[in-house]
Amino acid sequence: MIQFQFFPRSVGITPEIKAVVDCFISANGQIDSSINNLPSNGVLLVLNESLSRLGFKVEISKSKEDKIPVPVLFGYNNRIDKCFNADAISADGKIVIEVEAGRATENNQFLKDIFQACMMFDVEYLVIAVRNTYRTHKDFEIVHTFLETLYISNRLHLPLKGILLIGY
Repeated sequence: MIQFQFFPRSVGITPEIKAVVDCFISANGQIDSSINNLPSNGVLLVLNESLSRLGFKVEISKSKEDKIPVPVLFGYNNRIDKCFNADAISADGKIVIEVEAGRATENNQFLKDIFQACMMFDVEYLVIAVRNTYRTHKDFEIVHTFLETLYISNRLHLPLKGILLIGY
């Protein structure tokens, strides 16, 4: 079952973010982690066609030529000095999607995803998709609690307009 929460909770989702949610909902039968054991790239492969129709560029393999670099630092003559890779990015570069499978919470990969999205040039929204449950961990709930604490405490201000958490 697909579930999602947008942060901050005081702001509703945009039509572009809703369209991403709809891609996950329409693929639920193929990606539902309670009945499927897909790696993150397997989930991306299922979502590739629907996200591509929305104008997203989607990583289709882990090979170097399929990586999606997003600029972080610029050097002389506007040359890109540093970039981070995204699982998918919107055509306008405003929305980054990161899909995590097994290591979302065990290795705190979701924290790295947040940090990297905050550093990416021109990115406004991060979509983090995690399994609802991985082994005995309730990944969606764990990440949800973290994001809820982050936004309610108001002690750390992120340069993003929002983060969408999707549980699949």
